Amino acid sequence: MPRLARPKNLEAPMLRALALNCTLSPSPAPSSTALLNSQVLDALSALGVEGEQVRVVDHDVRPGVLADMGDGDEWPKLRQKVLDADILVLGTPTWMGHMSSVAQRVLERLDAELSETDDDGRPILAGKVAVVAVVGNEDGAHAIIADAFQGLNDVGYTIPAQGSVYWNGEAMQTVDYRDLSETPEKVASTTETLAQNAAHLAALLGEHAYPAPQD
Repeated sequence: MPRLARPKNLEAPMLRALALNCTLSPSPAPSSTALLNSQVLDALSALGVEGEQVRVVDHDVRPGVLADMGDGDEWPKLRQKVLDADILVLGTPTWMGHMSSVAQRVLERLDAELSETDDDGRPILAGKVAVVAVVGNEDGAHAIIADAFQGLNDVGYTIPAQGSVYWNGEAMQTVDYRDLSETPEKVASTTETLAQNAAHLAALLGEHAYPAPQD
């Protein structure tokens, strides 16, 4: 397994990561997605990246495509965490071959950022990095990652090389990722690669912004 090393370009101001756990199970229920998200955050921490995980279903995130749907909508406070983070980790279980409905709702709420730009006219999420983590006991991880990457890229995120990690258990069985006695070596090494590439890319984008749109 490769040993993580803090890239020289991370000597700049500390990067921040936000992991959104899109499990369907409210706290304090066990969550395999929480475990894989935590492992991604641990790998990023080894590179000097501060991290936080939020279980989205614990918050009243209303359906819609606006930054604030009003009437007690709790997305605005999660949105601020998204905007404050250099790296977004979108973690989701697999249900019926697809990402969870919570993950889909997160992507729908991020759609509002398409109309938000910085002072130079760049999309407000341009210059930020996104990665995806998926768990499940059925097929679907590759399709989920592809769908998530498309949506995240559409709203401005940059996807690093090998910017995903997943674990699929045996189909129609009851062993979850959190039930494993140890992390599979392939998952662990993939998580380290994801973290290394995400931190490297986020540091580069922090120092070298995308060009502003031309008038």
